[in-house]
Amino acid sequence: MIDRVRGRVIDKSDGVLVIEVGGIGLAIYVPAPLAAELQIGEETVLYTHLHVRESELTLFGFRHLDERSLFRMLLNVSGVGPRVALNLLSAMSTIAIQRAILDEEPGLLSRVPGIGKKTAEKIILELKDKVEAPAGAPLGPSDLHDVDADVIEALIGLGYSVVEAQRAVQGLPPEVKDVSERLRLALMRLAA
Repeated sequence: MIDRVRGRVIDKSDGVLVIEVGGIGLAIYVPAPLAAELQIGEETVLYTHLHVRESELTLFGFRHLDERSLFRMLLNVSGVGPRVALNLLSAMSTIAIQRAILDEEPGLLSRVPGIGKKTAEKIILELKDKVEAPAGAPLGPSDLHDVDADVIEALIGLGYSVVEAQRAVQGLPPEVKDVSERLRLALMRLAA
C-alpha cells in the first residue's frame, strides 16, 4: 500500500494533482481546498489512501493524517464511496464534520453534493461512537451555526459552489450573529 507521497506538483485539474515521484507522475485525488492551495512546481507531502476496485487503482491524498483517517472511516459507512467521502472533505473541515456527527446534525452533512438525508443519518449512526471530539475544541455547537447554514444556502443560491460558500463562512467572527451581516461579510471575503 502507498502510505505517503513526497514530490513536486507537475499538473493539476479538477481536484486531481499529478505529483512527480522518482520520475513517475502519480495522479492523486485531493480535497478541493488542497487542490486550490497547491501550485504547479510546489513540493508537497501527502498522506495517501489507495482505493482498489476490480478494474482500477485510485490514489487519494490528504495534507493531514486526521483527514485521511476520517476519509477511511467514511468509506466504512455503507453507501459512501470514495468520491462522496472526498466531496464531504472538500466542502467541510474535519472539525466541522466531527462536530456534525457528534452533535447529530444530519442537515449539515446533507448540504454536501452527493449526500442525501438518509446517507447523512447513516454516517452519524455508524460513526458517532468512532469519531472523537476534535482536539482542543470544546464540544458544543457545530462550526456551522444555524445562521451559517442559512448563509451557505444564500451563497449557493447566488451561484457560488458549496466549497466556496463553506470557505467564505469559515473564519467569520463568532460575535456577528445576524444572518444578513454574516452574508455581507462572507460576500466580502469572496470578493477579496
